[in-house]
Amino acid sequence: MNKNQLLNIAKTAIDTEISELEHLKNRIDDSFLKALDIIRAAKGKLIVTGIGKSAHIANKMVATFNSTGTPSQFLHAAEAIHGDLGMIQREDVVLCISNSGNSPEIVSLAPYLREYSSALIAMTGNAKSKLAENADLVLDTRVEKEACPNQLAPTSSTTVQMVLGDAMAVALMEMNGFRDRDFARFHPGGSLGKNLMARVEQFLSSQKPQVSENAKIREIIISVSASKHGVTVVTDNDEIKGIITDGDLRRMLMKEADVSMVAAKDIMSSNPKCIDKNALAKEAMLILKENNIGQLVVTDAGKYYGIIDLHKLLDEGIN
Repeated sequence: MNKNQLLNIAKTAIDTEISELEHLKNRIDDSFLKALDIIRAAKGKLIVTGIGKSAHIANKMVATFNSTGTPSQFLHAAEAIHGDLGMIQREDVVLCISNSGNSPEIVSLAPYLREYSSALIAMTGNAKSKLAENADLVLDTRVEKEACPNQLAPTSSTTVQMVLGDAMAVALMEMNGFRDRDFARFHPGGSLGKNLMARVEQFLSSQKPQVSENAKIREIIISVSASKHGVTVVTDNDEIKGIITDGDLRRMLMKEADVSMVAAKDIMSSNPKCIDKNALAKEAMLILKENNIGQLVVTDAGKYYGIIDLHKLLDEGIN
């Protein structure tokens, strides 16, 4: 089989799944809206269950629901009938996913899911299945064709399930007024959370280089050299007067024949770019990028507090 044939197989599979998603989009109706209302009105959590490939989809849905403001828990259908049904409380809503709706585990489980919960929502490709018979509401995920050429491996059917789950999560986000800051609360360790919530103080340098306005060249060079950032801040009792970079030093040394009397106030750049320690880290990154600089002076109530570095922010995923 040559490369072109393989590419055509791949494109055909993608086209098949796209076609099934178009069919799904055209089937979205009041049942979808009722499912949202049931889930949103529930006093408990959303339990999502399935077997086989549908269980993997259920697990992914739970992750998406939890991260977007709908408390959820995964229940494996095979484990449910051996004790895990105990996780379902009367105030919970159950979403059961099964393409056929008639697998042995689902047939055995469905009556208990309905009995133990406040509502059972079926996501199935078979509206006449045992799962559908037991459900309070059925979401239609039937497909005409799997992407698998043998029509055996769940492909189009699992894609339709996952996309419908995403659509539910997104719709519930809007219904609940769930916004980017809410999202960040559940992602504090990732770059998303850091960009939305992390403060400048979290990324402050361990070094706080500074000299007085009257500091002479030797003291300035020592301060700049000791700083891994190649800068020192000129202060008067922590009041910021200016900043001196290693570039300022080089330019001064090339211009001045006698540097013995040069003081910090003579070569500093006044009004350096500053940011408050409580500002968002992404605001610091924006200032650094807009001004094409490597460091910002960090303040606390207007006083010198420290240094924040471009590379530190980049390493932490701030953009």
